[in-house]
Amino acid sequence: MRYSRDLRGYGEETPDPQWPGGARIAVQIVVNYEEGGENSIEHGDAASEAFLSEIIGAQPWPGQRHWNMESIYDYGARAGFWRLHRLLRDVPVTVYGVATALERSPGQVAAMQDAGWEIATHGLKWIDYRDVPREVEAEHIARAVRLHTEVTGERPRGFYQGRTSMNTVALGCEEGGFEYLADTIADDLPYWHLHQGRPQLMVPYTMDANDMRFSSGQGFGTGGEFFDYLRDSFDVLYAEGAAGAPKMMSIGLHCRLAGRPGRAMAIKRFLDHVRAREGVWFASRLDIARHWARVHPFRPQQVQPSQMERDEFVARFGGIYEHSAWIAERVWDAEMGAAHDSAAGLAARMAQVFRAASDDERLAVLRAHPDLAGKLAEAKRLTADSTSEQASAGLDALTDAERAEFTRLNDAYTDKHGFPFIIAVRDHDKAGIQRAMTRRLEHDTATERTEAERQVARIGELRLQEALK
Repeated sequence: MRYSRDLRGYGEETPDPQWPGGARIAVQIVVNYEEGGENSIEHGDAASEAFLSEIIGAQPWPGQRHWNMESIYDYGARAGFWRLHRLLRDVPVTVYGVATALERSPGQVAAMQDAGWEIATHGLKWIDYRDVPREVEAEHIARAVRLHTEVTGERPRGFYQGRTSMNTVALGCEEGGFEYLADTIADDLPYWHLHQGRPQLMVPYTMDANDMRFSSGQGFGTGGEFFDYLRDSFDVLYAEGAAGAPKMMSIGLHCRLAGRPGRAMAIKRFLDHVRAREGVWFASRLDIARHWARVHPFRPQQVQPSQMERDEFVARFGGIYEHSAWIAERVWDAEMGAAHDSAAGLAARMAQVFRAASDDERLAVLRAHPDLAGKLAEAKRLTADSTSEQASAGLDALTDAERAEFTRLNDAYTDKHGFPFIIAVRDHDKAGIQRAMTRRLEHDTATERTEAERQVARIGELRLQEALK
């Protein structure tokens, strides 16, 4: 079974984004403009809006307008937007603009453009697409792009649906005109997503450094709490950048939430905190996307085990465990995803399958291994991997005396334990291997069985490191 989610990501070592000017952090502020695009009977919807407002726990009113809800949204357009605009007019902001909201607010759109803000599309309407049919959502995206272009004079280059369905990202990729998608919270850096063989850049957003948490039961209660969280988030990422691993920080604002006076002060204090530091790049999401595409263009991974057909996978990895292709077969038959496209990830899964096998199956794997510097090596009948491994430790160039001693130790070990001596020879030199044989010969069989199985897994890991370079 193929597993669609990528839980591997960049791993421990993140790429250097090489932000302009050697910046330690990219700070990206989003102003969500949704007012006038929310659910409303007057907008042709079946019920009133119930999401992201001062009325925590609000429920839709089917067939009725909700005066308090509508006026909260009105505040965002009438007052909150302008307060945020005054605070941020000199910052390269990205606006997530709901197309129907932008259409109803020409003055605010003009102000966004005068400030040089990027206006990305936030979809046609600020509605929940969870249960919307795929074809309807696709139509809405197309209409959103068209309306956005008519209202602003240019098509959007970024797309954030927000209240997504499982189809949203695929539909964004298929639309074909977006330089980035933002419907992901999966990373602190942009990354490439592959859809139907085509790469799409993803610029992750945030749900934590986001004023939406003022409208949730376990979110921010005061502007001070919001500031503290933004400051701490920035300080951690800034320190990581100073240590050689720069990231981006996204901040999500809503006109009807952060535009309130008691919350806007948190934004001002945060801007003061950030501007007092060197090496900060304020950027729009489009700035970040274009920088990333230039510095880190998409490069397909040469070998992706999780994407191979079964026969190809087994042919390529069936020999990782000596003469035991059934391990590769069981790996492929189980769940595989991006986590198994690295040597470490695939080695872990193969080791898991090996450990889950029956006692007889594991013993057969041990017995499939050749003696070190034994008769098979002399007859040149080792597998290519075993030949290379033994040569790496100098076991292909023994003196007569050394060969006799290895033969004696091999025979004694096999006679005592019932399987050959196994060690990951690439971790040792010739003398170290001989010392290990002498020491381990004295162990009881249960201890050696455990050690031999551990060494088999280690050999598999080393072989995969070579195979997936």
